[in-house]
Amino acid sequence: MVHDFKRFPELTNNQMTLYYWESPHKQITDNFHCQVVKVVDGDTVNVKWSERDFTFPVRFANTNAPEMSEGGEDAKRWMTDKLQGKNIEVRINPAKRVGKYGRILGNVIFGGMDVGEESIINGHATPFTNRDEGEIPNIKWVD
Repeated sequence: MVHDFKRFPELTNNQMTLYYWESPHKQITDNFHCQVVKVVDGDTVNVKWSERDFTFPVRFANTNAPEMSEGGEDAKRWMTDKLQGKNIEVRINPAKRVGKYGRILGNVIFGGMDVGEESIINGHATPFTNRDEGEIPNIKWVD
């Protein structure tokens, strides 16, 4: 089986054992500093890192901002004002470093603050655990 590094540059932890030595670029397993080149929405930014010759997305860990189709313009605007063109630190949890869409997951730190937490405090996002993704709702039947 061949991995498409162009479409999915990040390897999940399971894929690391299969494709690590084939990867044309360094896999991210530790915290790193980078520059935000584009704010995609309220919980994802595209970044430029000195170890790579291409930009790539970073998804804020534990943060869930509204999608653009769900009224996420305010969250994106706030994030753009805060981070566009800025240097940030991305803190990686090695056990959960890549999300289901192949993006790096991390806590984004700017000015000593966790920007995802700051976004939640300011009402632009909610904790990701509130999303209940993939969970079966607890429905109580009333007689």
